[in-house]
Amino acid sequence: MKRREDVRFLTGTGRYTDDLNRPGQAYVYFLRSSVAHGKINSVNTEAAAAMPGVIRIFTGADFEGIGGLPCGWQVTDKHGQPMQEPGHPVLAQGKVRHVGDPIAAVVADTLDQARDAAEAIEADIEELPAVIDMKKALEDGAPKVHDDLTSNLCYDWGFVEENKGAVDEAFANAAHVTTLELKNQRLVANPMEPRVAIGDYDPAGDNSTLYTTSQNPHVIRLLMGAFVLGIPEHKLRVVAPDVGGGFGTKIFHYAEEAFCTFAAKQLRRPVKWTSSRSEAFMSDAHGRDHVTKIELALDADNNFTALRTETYANMGAYLSTFAPSVPTWLHGTLMAGNYKTPLIYVNVKAVFTNTVPVDAYRGAGRPEATFQLERLVDKAARELGVDPIALRRQNFITQFPYATPVAVEYDTGDYEATMAKLEEIADLSGFEARLEESKKKGKLRGLGVNCYIEACGIAPSHLVGQLGARAGLYESATVRVNATGGLVVMTGSHSHGQGHETAFPQVIAEMIGIDPSMVEIVHGDTANTPMGMGTYGSRSLAVGGSAMVRATEKIINKAKKIAAHLLEASEGDIELKDGAFSVAGTDKSVAWGDVTLAAYVPHNYPLEDIEPGLEETAFYDPNNFTYPSGAYACEVEVDPETGKVTIESFAAADDFGNIVNPMIVSGQVHGGIAQGIGQALLEGCVYDEDGQLLTGSYMDYAMPRADDVPYYAVDHSCQTPCTHNPLGVKGCGEAGAIGSPPAVVNAVVDALQRAGKTEVTHIDMPLSPSRVWAAMNQ
Repeated sequence: MKRREDVRFLTGTGRYTDDLNRPGQAYVYFLRSSVAHGKINSVNTEAAAAMPGVIRIFTGADFEGIGGLPCGWQVTDKHGQPMQEPGHPVLAQGKVRHVGDPIAAVVADTLDQARDAAEAIEADIEELPAVIDMKKALEDGAPKVHDDLTSNLCYDWGFVEENKGAVDEAFANAAHVTTLELKNQRLVANPMEPRVAIGDYDPAGDNSTLYTTSQNPHVIRLLMGAFVLGIPEHKLRVVAPDVGGGFGTKIFHYAEEAFCTFAAKQLRRPVKWTSSRSEAFMSDAHGRDHVTKIELALDADNNFTALRTETYANMGAYLSTFAPSVPTWLHGTLMAGNYKTPLIYVNVKAVFTNTVPVDAYRGAGRPEATFQLERLVDKAARELGVDPIALRRQNFITQFPYATPVAVEYDTGDYEATMAKLEEIADLSGFEARLEESKKKGKLRGLGVNCYIEACGIAPSHLVGQLGARAGLYESATVRVNATGGLVVMTGSHSHGQGHETAFPQVIAEMIGIDPSMVEIVHGDTANTPMGMGTYGSRSLAVGGSAMVRATEKIINKAKKIAAHLLEASEGDIELKDGAFSVAGTDKSVAWGDVTLAAYVPHNYPLEDIEPGLEETAFYDPNNFTYPSGAYACEVEVDPETGKVTIESFAAADDFGNIVNPMIVSGQVHGGIAQGIGQALLEGCVYDEDGQLLTGSYMDYAMPRADDVPYYAVDHSCQTPCTHNPLGVKGCGEAGAIGSPPAVVNAVVDALQRAGKTEVTHIDMPLSPSRVWAAMNQ
């Protein structure tokens, strides 16, 4: 099936948040800090307030006594102490802590009037020394981002702490140790649609409404209502219409959402904010930003015996909604990768700096873990003089379920199958011939291979609660059958490009045996959908889809009772197939539509106590994560004169369990690979030592374009179904972004090594021409 939602998207009839305009709305413009760290001596708004069209100017003083933005995950350090958790005011109070920190908000009749007035505000800010480098931030005497904290260390996390002694011993006894220091650079998500927030207030019922570009409107309602503005949830509605991409950056609760909701009630007038692209660079949560030392111990037979890492993870100036979980539970628990390494120890130091807050970005912790591990394994193979694929195969996990030493249990997988499929679709046996062709053109050619595994479908609630999550991670669905047989599914899983409106109906239609066009999906509005935890972590189908299946099963069970009565048969003899209920072993049947009509026109209805109607709700909380896996290969050409890298081919063999819509799956992988290639070759968010953002626009931040990526060879025929959800699905949305960066870097290093540059064992991303050229000529 083609994606049904694409019809409106491609014809310009989509309905995004910025398309919404409330009657009589005003506009807000935020005055943001131009310095990374400073003391606010005063904010004089008198002249600005007198300018044409200005309705009111808000500063941090207006939010005294009002809650700050909450963090949704608490991490406990290796000593059993909770992380340091500073306040995060809606508008800056006392200090500004990064370039882009909002100081004041001007509400005016037009956006131009608000912008003009913001320029007239006199903000007296005493600039203070900024701290940007994570290691320097932890030195004695370093400027403190938050004066009320003991230091810039958020937490020092060790996992699994009781493994540390055994890990150190394994390294002391190792036949070979490979060590690698690397960076996973800071990224800006850059979804197609910038963020938007519209606050509205109905004084008649004392009801507030927020329209926002969000991946999880229910969570925004919970966080903003309970922890920031003190609005009861039944008095607060959050609506997220069509969303043009999120990649994680639209999961979080942002200050602009709280401000617009607050200001609308204060002014008794709708208030709208639309981010500019340059504003997004300094107000959207950034991604990645890790510095890591990773070591692998091997025995004399090249078996992995132990792994240990030390990572510095940047939190930025404040703790974004899920930031503490990304370098810990979403990263440390994946350090086993595809390999049966018996001993693992992961240390993470999370650090506050005078930069934009960092949080989940496509893959969230899993790309960082995979990049570290797969670069390290490749380096180990070179040091040992063995084939990198053979070294991986030798250490693959082959027995399932498999409990890793970092507290997760893989239920299914077949890493040998995906590697074999990769060799086939990437034509690895033909590489040498292609290498010779590149030499004739004066180019260096390299081949990079890697494997990955990820934990997604994030849950279960009881487990993540023990790990510090401050919310449940279940999902929900309400299935309402109309009298004429059509269905409306209200789901807590909100789409921002994943194709829910296509894939979800396919599942229900197959269960009942009707056409998918009879199924309508409703999402994104807390007023008419059950409580859901949102869309991220490749959980939509695995968790949200499973809730939908459970609700539909309830529908079918009740419909069978009605059908049994209509057919004068035992309920146990009723079968549902191809949209009709029949009595097993007979030709007696009744159509789906006749049964649904009987439910709403119950003239001939079962005598037992069955309520009229067909509507059911289910909440689904999985027992485990799902574990997609795969093997990727990349071939590059490197121009020895300039260092420019061209990706000649890219192949991906993935195991996503059962597949509902292959086209959507392939599209998700394509998009993820493009983002991974962007990180590997082009993208990088850079601050100078004073905390000024040097990459604040597309003039300085290089996004991948069509000619930067090849046509991908993608395969997902290797399927080991998940054993603990009713669909057997695993999740596919982040895989491409996880597996592609190490494949690209491995390929470039391989090209240089083959050219005799054996001293080049690693190049940090992004592999710009200047970096590659410098590595070749060092």
